[in-house]
Amino acid sequence: MESIQSIKQRFELIGNDMQLNRAIEKAMQVAPTDISVLVTGESGVGKEAIPKIIHSLSHRKHAKYIAVNCGAIPEGTIDSELFGHEKGAFTGATQTRSGYFEVADGGTIFLDEVGELPLTTQVRLLRVLENGEFLKVGSSQVQKTNVRIVAATNVNMFEAIKKEKFREDLYYRLSTVEINIPPLRERQEDIHLLFRKFASDFGQKYKMPTIRLEENAIDLLLKYRWPGNIRQLRNIAEQISVLEENRSITAATLGSYLPNANSTNLPAVIGQEKKESDFSNEREILYKVLFDMKGDLNDLKKLTLELLKNSDTQKVQEENETLIRKIYGNQDENQMEREETLPTEVLHLPEPVVENSTPQVSRPSEDRYHFAEEIEEEETLSLQEKEIELIKKSLERNRGKRKAAAAELGISERTLYRKIKQYDL
Repeated sequence: MESIQSIKQRFELIGNDMQLNRAIEKAMQVAPTDISVLVTGESGVGKEAIPKIIHSLSHRKHAKYIAVNCGAIPEGTIDSELFGHEKGAFTGATQTRSGYFEVADGGTIFLDEVGELPLTTQVRLLRVLENGEFLKVGSSQVQKTNVRIVAATNVNMFEAIKKEKFREDLYYRLSTVEINIPPLRERQEDIHLLFRKFASDFGQKYKMPTIRLEENAIDLLLKYRWPGNIRQLRNIAEQISVLEENRSITAATLGSYLPNANSTNLPAVIGQEKKESDFSNEREILYKVLFDMKGDLNDLKKLTLELLKNSDTQKVQEENETLIRKIYGNQDENQMEREETLPTEVLHLPEPVVENSTPQVSRPSEDRYHFAEEIEEEETLSLQEKEIELIKKSLERNRGKRKAAAAELGISERTLYRKIKQYDL
């Protein structure tokens, strides 16, 4: 069996990080078997090297090896690409076509970005993993295939399963063995080594002297978080090799090529689940406040109507003592009496005197209804203002993205569009 060092040289893998060595070791151990492997890690860490190692050390090494980028194939054609189609199966299918699973029979298929597969395709893939059977698009004849599947993804699979974007049963079929590739920022000792290798390669490629980092530039190189991992490091090395005339690179020069180089030590960004949870809690609190306000307004309306119906204020106060204390709280009696008399004083304003006119008959019932209508209008306006304020805040927080704002408010996009138009927001 080959050593880890010989495998690194064969596949041009650079670095001595323990996590990287463990990933290569696991690939070497599972290679002679036919079990499915799931390679995980951030974008740009070099996940594509693992399936090549597995295939080259397996008994399938003389058969076909096909790498498929699932995220690059349109949803409407991915079933045809993977499983093939019959002539006339859909518009443009002028002849029968073999899919990757038929072509790679006896070999290995590497499904890169498997987390981007549509749910319908996931069902077909699950059947292949369970019994090696598949159907061409537009065909009813079951076909057999003997392929080994190695998949890779940079998606958090448990989050995708939770959001019902990936089938849980398919995940456990794919991840019989899971191999994780560490991000570049966790391979501190390998960063400068990789940079020197890339700088040397590009110096030879472009027939230019190899660039060299000064001490302060090396410190910056190691402190940077490298969100794009090895792919980003390689691109930076190539840019500097081509553009810089001075082959001795300072920290200032290197920093000009690094996005957000001054914010390398900032705390990690809060996860999406945390942010969504915070917004959800805030929304629930606002809704509770609104419903409590509505309840208080209804109680106040009820008490006011009781006062209108009954001229004996003292009797109304005694009968509705609990309701009054709920509205006004533990205020002193004199203040409460002053506030309770306010609606009665408003309603009993003196009638204007009109000369040479017949006595007017008072209409207490109409006044009472009119007052009740005013209370209802105030309540409606208050709730409407709160609703407008909630919608404005949500749109600002989501930078005008209506879909995200609708999800945060717990309403449909159509309802949000209607309200934006209604309130002229």
